[in-house]
Amino acid sequence: MDEVSLQFFGAVDTVTGSRFLVTYGQTRVLIDCGMFQGEPQVDALNNANFPIEESSINAIILTHAHLDHCGYIPALAKNGFKGSIFCSDYTKQITEIVLLDAAHLQMQEEKFQSRKKHQDRNHRHLYNEKDVQSCLLLFKSLQVRFRTEVLPNIFVTLYPSGHILGATFVLLEIGGKSLLFSGDLGPGNHPFLVGPDSAPEQKIDAVITESTYGDREHDTPLLDFARELNIAIDRGGSILIPVFTVDRTEEILFELRRLFSEGSVKNLPVFLDSPMGETVLSRYRDAFSNEAIDVKPEVLTLLKGTDPFDPGQLREMYTVDESKELNNISEQSIVISSSGMSTGGRVTFHLQHMLPDPRNTVIIVGYQARGTRGLALERGAKEIRLHGDLIPVQAYVVDVESFSVHADQKELLSWLKSIDHPTNTFIVHGERTSQEALKVVIENQLGWKVTIPILLRSYPIT
Repeated sequence: MDEVSLQFFGAVDTVTGSRFLVTYGQTRVLIDCGMFQGEPQVDALNNANFPIEESSINAIILTHAHLDHCGYIPALAKNGFKGSIFCSDYTKQITEIVLLDAAHLQMQEEKFQSRKKHQDRNHRHLYNEKDVQSCLLLFKSLQVRFRTEVLPNIFVTLYPSGHILGATFVLLEIGGKSLLFSGDLGPGNHPFLVGPDSAPEQKIDAVITESTYGDREHDTPLLDFARELNIAIDRGGSILIPVFTVDRTEEILFELRRLFSEGSVKNLPVFLDSPMGETVLSRYRDAFSNEAIDVKPEVLTLLKGTDPFDPGQLREMYTVDESKELNNISEQSIVISSSGMSTGGRVTFHLQHMLPDPRNTVIIVGYQARGTRGLALERGAKEIRLHGDLIPVQAYVVDVESFSVHADQKELLSWLKSIDHPTNTFIVHGERTSQEALKVVIENQLGWKVTIPILLRSYPIT
């Protein structure tokens, strides 16, 4: 009988690049197909040749629409992958938005490099918008919490993971083995999304768990966000919040709406400056309108007939000219703009404008990977380089952890405890310190055999 094996093509000793290959005989199933993000040496992995022939992969199971989980799919299809891509319906919808934006940014960067005197010769686009449109034809939506035969005698069940809209963890049944992929697990206290389902009550041969926050617990309550907003307002300047486009934008707007309506924070004009963010926001509004299973029923009941994401003075900036207008606004305001790690996008221009003024505040609300401007700001950099210039950091910079959409160590362990002693446990999707910390806790508290996998190594599922 053929052996089931598992290989890790990414998310090993790093948070990004989720790509996990399950092989059974001649059948190959890829769980996620993400881009690497962060330090230059990590980002450069996107340009490496894929470890196997792309055409040999039969199917992709996609957990959710973040770029580090879906962003390499068009390149895989461009280079020969012709199988089906299975995911939840909202993941399918949001992935289309994310991939088209990624293609647009790649082509923009390539044009920018072509104009530079000292070009980055290693930079090349992975795919364009036409490549994205081609790969979207391969997507197939699966019903969540429903066991589906995706290939002959190979079954997939998706369960809500509480991370972002449409996000799921995956049970893959193949070759007599059951493999459970956590994807990215939410913390369970999201303001409007349901928490992760419990793991299925059946024998699990291998668990592949994320570990983004495997070495810590979140201890910043949401009231800290209100406090920092009030301090910033008293300082007299404006507030910039760099955000991840998918979910963090919606969560921030949702929380501002609550704080303004109850009078905890002065009601300021709020500018959303992220074209992709505005498109994703429409999907979240749709989820409320359609009472999607991802949204907490009590929130749907409470906010029925309203816009849950309008704090009161929301203005969405679509064009470049509208974005530039923000630099001329003299009244106090809150600007929400992507990207979340300040690596690119419109937020870099707002940072360039706002950082030199000590009256202004930058609120960091998400995970910052190594090598990113966001991490430099979080660690107190006195200056950062933006668009070729060194910009002094005079503005007040504060980190508010309460908006994390990743489970922390305690929450990961709580989810894992519902699984009945799997034969194999693999820790991925985290910096090395996070992986090692979670490994020790699982071994000590659950008594499981735990492996931190090595990139490209094949592991038999026993």
